[in-house]
Amino acid sequence: MEWWIWPILLFAVSFFIGIVAVLSGVGGGVLFVPLVSGFFPFHLDFVRCAGLLVALSVSLAAGPELLKKGMADLRLAIPAGLIASTTSVIGALIGLSLPAHILQIALGVAILCIVVVMTGAKKSEYPDVREPDALCCALKIGCVYHEPTEKRDVNWQIHRTPLGFFMFIFIGLLAGMFGLGAGWANVPVLNLIMGAPLKVSVATSVFLLSITDSSAAWIYINKGALFPMVVIPSVIGVMLGSHIGAKLLCNTRPKAVKLMVLGLLVLAGLRSITKGFGY
Repeated sequence: MEWWIWPILLFAVSFFIGIVAVLSGVGGGVLFVPLVSGFFPFHLDFVRCAGLLVALSVSLAAGPELLKKGMADLRLAIPAGLIASTTSVIGALIGLSLPAHILQIALGVAILCIVVVMTGAKKSEYPDVREPDALCCALKIGCVYHEPTEKRDVNWQIHRTPLGFFMFIFIGLLAGMFGLGAGWANVPVLNLIMGAPLKVSVATSVFLLSITDSSAAWIYINKGALFPMVVIPSVIGVMLGSHIGAKLLCNTRPKAVKLMVLGLLVLAGLRSITKGFGY
């Protein structure tokens, strides 16, 4: 196959990933890395670097607008982002030091674990937080945002803050080691464990990616893992696909999209494991 065919195929796959990522509410990196590493002839280091830059591009495009609307909360995002970005650097260094076939197998196992988490996780629009904990009060986390669908202001606060921040240690490690956008993990931790409203959790998660992924991406770039032939069509494809996905969001059944995403992740996870074993 001619070399120029691969960037075209990569653009098409990334365009599809951009659409599905918006419709399903998962980060593009969690689909991009296992699919591209499993079915394209690029080295895993190049794919992981591109996966981080893909997630970072989407985050930088959407983050400022979410902050302006008051959906993303800086007091919640900054401490979580500092923890996750620090461990993402450690994860990136660990990932670059491991043999490619070992990392490919570990990626497949991690993707299958993500499928289990996504299958069992439930979301709550407005979690019941009766009383904030001491750390939440000390950091003054909590605010008010306007909910246009209900035409009212929503007061919110969080609890179990130390446990939530502890979970971001592992989220950062996974994001850096495998080049995965951590939206699939950020939202359940912020929403189910810490008790932030669902929209605040999603918006803050998008903003968090700009902190976490940029830290890990610099490690890959410094090690020479930035391959323009992989990054450029991927970023352009995902950005264009995300615009289409945003327009289709209102007329799409979330359950059907979620089943499709889970099926793709299972396929990609199994392919990563078999590729790691040399099949």
